[in-house]
Amino acid sequence: MGGSDRDVLVGGVGMIPFSKPGQSPAYDEMASTAIGLALQDAGVSFDQIEQAYAGYVYGDSCSGQRAIYRAGMTGIPIVNVNNNCSTGSTALFLARQAILGGAADCALAVGFEEMRPGAIGNVFTDRISPFAAFDKATDALVDVDLPIALRYFGGAGLAQMERYGVTLRDFAKVRAKASRHAAHNPLSVFRNVMTEEEVLAAPVIWPGVMTRPMACPPTCGAAAAVLVSADFARRHGLRADVRIAAQAMTTDRPNSLEAGDMRYVVGKDMTERAAQSVYEAAGIGPEDIRVAELHDCFAHNEVVTYEALGLCGEGQAARFVADGDNTYGGRVVTNPSGGLLSKGHPLGATGLAQCFELTHQLRGSAGARQVEGVRHALQHNLGLGGACVVTLYERAR
Repeated sequence: MGGSDRDVLVGGVGMIPFSKPGQSPAYDEMASTAIGLALQDAGVSFDQIEQAYAGYVYGDSCSGQRAIYRAGMTGIPIVNVNNNCSTGSTALFLARQAILGGAADCALAVGFEEMRPGAIGNVFTDRISPFAAFDKATDALVDVDLPIALRYFGGAGLAQMERYGVTLRDFAKVRAKASRHAAHNPLSVFRNVMTEEEVLAAPVIWPGVMTRPMACPPTCGAAAAVLVSADFARRHGLRADVRIAAQAMTTDRPNSLEAGDMRYVVGKDMTERAAQSVYEAAGIGPEDIRVAELHDCFAHNEVVTYEALGLCGEGQAARFVADGDNTYGGRVVTNPSGGLLSKGHPLGATGLAQCFELTHQLRGSAGARQVEGVRHALQHNLGLGGACVVTLYERAR
């Protein structure tokens, strides 16, 4: 395979179909099914797993143990992970660190979420919100009475509109693109194709800024990945043909709250720094990326993220969309899975669902969604409050 014995490879991935709240199995069943699929895909048994990281946002303490115990009870370390919407990628980040540091040769990352219908919000209302500072910054920049997540990302989209002339139609084009991609993904919660005109004609959430389809839905689901060292893969004769070439996690700096720009409140700076770190570590640039799974919790955030990841220049996102450079036949196929907008966004599972998609893209096993000529694949997973994880995958051989 080349490289070092401590290279971290994606041994196997597993994912279940995402579903609407109230239509899924219980979280432990979803998670254990995804784990079983990842183990089968990797060609390893649960007793070969040396450490496990379980990601979820809405759940009681040790829900990770409950979920993983259904797959096996071997006494290994199990770490419960919560980093808001970047939870799944944070579990992946920790599993990779365990292998890089020599603490394990075979580690499991699993993410799951059993969500309720409606807008998400704080569960614990008897204490200060972890988003209090972000809410205060948003109050100073956004004057509209809407649930806070809509204000965050709608406000970021509005900033992009005011600064660079992005239009509501541009966001509609992004949403329509997501639906076309998801039509080929049997694991997506929404597979119906929408035109940009249908997106524009949908119920209005924020006049001139957002219609309902431009926001991702609450979703239930699970996904998992088995990571292994190159030495472990060689000793056990595993396929493991996808390598994590570089990975970075960033958190907020003062400019997230002090820049006077909603794009920074929702993580533009975190994304820029994580992406730059990954490109430098891997020795490539954004021009080498042909496929990416990025955090499109709102169509607005996808547009902001094109620039933050360097997929296009600052202020060039509208042209990037208009030229079709975000889809098949263009420069970078973004969210071939359908993304959070159509595939769904079970918070703890999202990062590992992105890993699932990009692993199959690099293997050449993505079926009708396959992007031709893929050598590198980029993953971006963002959680407000905050953390951003950017991961670069490449073919291991």
